[in-house]
Amino acid sequence: MEEKTLVDKSFRLFSCKKITPKHPPKTLTTTTAQNPNPNPNPNPPSPSEPSIVRETNATPNPNLTSFSDLGLAEWAAQTCKELGMKKPTPVQCRCIPRILAGHNVLGVAQTGSGKTAAFALPILHRLTVDPYGVFALVVTPTRELAYQLAEQFRALGSCLNLRCAVVVGGMDIINQAQTLMGRPHVVIATPGRIKVLIEQSPDIAAVFSKTKFLVLDEADRVLDVGFEEELRVVFQCLPKNRQTLLFSATMTSDLQTLLELPAHKAYIYEAYGGFKTVESLKQQYVLTPKKVKDVYLLHILSKMEDMGIRSAIIFVQTTRCCHHISLMLEELELEAAALHSLKPQFLRLAALSRFKSGQIPLLVATDVASRGLDIPTVDLVINYDIPRCPKDYVHRVGRTARAGRGGLAVSIVTPEDRLLLHEIEAIVGKKMDELECKENEVLEGITKVFKARRVANMKMLDDGFEESAKVRREQKLKKRSKKRKRKSS
Repeated sequence: MEEKTLVDKSFRLFSCKKITPKHPPKTLTTTTAQNPNPNPNPNPPSPSEPSIVRETNATPNPNLTSFSDLGLAEWAAQTCKELGMKKPTPVQCRCIPRILAGHNVLGVAQTGSGKTAAFALPILHRLTVDPYGVFALVVTPTRELAYQLAEQFRALGSCLNLRCAVVVGGMDIINQAQTLMGRPHVVIATPGRIKVLIEQSPDIAAVFSKTKFLVLDEADRVLDVGFEEELRVVFQCLPKNRQTLLFSATMTSDLQTLLELPAHKAYIYEAYGGFKTVESLKQQYVLTPKKVKDVYLLHILSKMEDMGIRSAIIFVQTTRCCHHISLMLEELELEAAALHSLKPQFLRLAALSRFKSGQIPLLVATDVASRGLDIPTVDLVINYDIPRCPKDYVHRVGRTARAGRGGLAVSIVTPEDRLLLHEIEAIVGKKMDELECKENEVLEGITKVFKARRVANMKMLDDGFEESAKVRREQKLKKRSKKRKRKSS
């Protein structure tokens, strides 16, 4: 069913026409004149080159040692230097020249490998040549990732008069519509909110009529069947002569299907096949009965200072568990923020901001935080609940050991989770070590943990969380029912 959807001509991801940049107007001042060529590919493809090129080389190109070598303007290379980006990473070396050459690109590389800069830099370079209207639309699966992408675009385009807008759920939709009507250069959106805005106003749809770039960040998740309806609405507004850029840390069946699509000058870069974690990540597990998972969690957290760990993310499976653990840690006098989908958006942003700034050392989160978030101080990832899908494990542990740094991932495993653990080990190709824990030391905290757990349960009854969760479940069921009815009709 999904493959048929992806290759449907009316739902084609890749464009079929070559982009021809226009001369730069005077509305966006920059030092572009130092490199006026809008298509400075150091290794341009020959006319006889196949329409689809695929590379799997994960090593840097020895001939491309600086960002200037990639064909980027001098201002872009200087900005990278100021941001501490000394030399391009393999995914940047391989993808940036192809994007500048007008190719559609699918890039698969590890978390922390610099994928955002791999598409943001060439987009900004081309923007200085033709800064008209909404130049790029970036679609990403989570709200938090949308805001982070906006920060990175603004940092990389700091010397430009860049106007970047974030369009996500949970924020004022009228203000967002007004912002879009102002035609910002870059729009970063989640699929659901951008669909609603387009459907509510034909004027919004017209805003994207001359968009030059469509980017799907965390493309494997965005292309999930759950976003199919949203993407169809978005694609109908976009011109056929756009460039489409897809980036992900994991190759999935949906992305594999794209390799079969006819495309004009498509470039596929796959640093590795399947699922992979970085070598600098130490991966361990602790085996425990389900009833004392919280006790082992407290024990691991109590060792953070001795291990020199600055901050940690604790991943759980459900919003209820996320809220419960955050309340329990609060009762144990441990500072922690909670991040899950039932929180109002302003509270989600506040929690993430406090964690990023180092005000609090712990973040308890569902998988809304597993994608793309780049927080250099995260030295530890704890899988309180083992993810049901190995792909989710790869993304979770990718929140640490980023950009060559070291990191630790600890999974709390119950007897019921052993098969899941073995499946993860088999797919990532790495066997985890068991974390040594002295049982008598761990169980010293059992009384206070059980007491804190009871207090957390009572607080959840008082704060109305269960009622909010029930309302959200009913809303989701109604939404799914409407989608099924529309598909059947």
